[in-house]
Amino acid sequence: MKQAYLQGDAGSQNPPVSSHHTETTIYPKPSRTFPCTLIPTTRTRKSRVKATSCLKLSAPEFAAKTRVQILSEALPFIQKFRGKTIVVKYGGAAMKSEALQASVIADLVLLSCVGLRIVFVHGGGPEINHWLNRLGIEPNFHNGLRVTNASTMEVVAMVLVGNVNKKLVALINKAGATAVGLSGIDGRLLMARPSPNSEKLGLVGDIASVDPSALRPLIDNYHIPVIASVAADGAGQMYNVNADTAAGELAAALGAEKLILLTDVAGILEDRDNPESLVKEIDIKGVKKMMEEGKIAGGMIPKVNCCVRSLAQGVRTTSIIDGRLEHSLLLEILTDEGAGTMITG
Repeated sequence: MKQAYLQGDAGSQNPPVSSHHTETTIYPKPSRTFPCTLIPTTRTRKSRVKATSCLKLSAPEFAAKTRVQILSEALPFIQKFRGKTIVVKYGGAAMKSEALQASVIADLVLLSCVGLRIVFVHGGGPEINHWLNRLGIEPNFHNGLRVTNASTMEVVAMVLVGNVNKKLVALINKAGATAVGLSGIDGRLLMARPSPNSEKLGLVGDIASVDPSALRPLIDNYHIPVIASVAADGAGQMYNVNADTAAGELAAALGAEKLILLTDVAGILEDRDNPESLVKEIDIKGVKKMMEEGKIAGGMIPKVNCCVRSLAQGVRTTSIIDGRLEHSLLLEILTDEGAGTMITG
């Protein structure tokens, strides 16, 4: 493969172009300073036209060439996000499937290895239901929210903090990164208050304040905090808090570059009945209009509201992505195409 470098501004981005029977990739002119000097890149959600080669390659040669091409195309995105904080909320299908879980863990470790500061927030609804059923406690919901009495809260804390959290930490450590398991209670990371609907929901809390000081030494050393969505109030009473909300508030408090919510849907759809109508990129004004028109409804509303609130508090971009896709985090962060809907301020 021939390489051609453009003269002029080092930040210019140019698509691959093909010559007769060979593939020529145009790269930005290399910096003569530190090899990871940032090269500005503008994120646009569009399909990339791939250049093709007429050269016949063996299977190993083709695989090697493909890996090199992928790495070269990922470089501007790695440079853009290197040293930036990315908050990922984990749940849904990606938590239920072992294959998808392994994919998410591998993505986190890779992103951490190339210099992104990852904060990983999780819930664990299916696992909570499993243990409630084993203990003979019937799961109960009100308007999609778990009704959490004292006995249910004990199970929620046991499962999220003592089971799910430590399993995720162990998997990340096994994959080669260094994870540290926490809950919102540790270091007063998340302070809770009763939900306005506490008479019906019980110990379901809203987030009253965030203190990220316990996280900063971890992410500065490129450890991955893994945070269970359990919080407590000033009197020490524990509350079950929404993991999306917890991730959004942490992203805002940390001044994160990006908040990513892993979901069981493709993203925001222009037509809820047409899975092909994915909205790739939209701003706050656009999502508010879609909510007014009833195009965003049901369980997508709190996720969108979480993203909008985070953006209003300084998070640069937020994304609602399809956690059913293998390596959806890498697709979202390291490609033009993404893996869902990106919401901007």
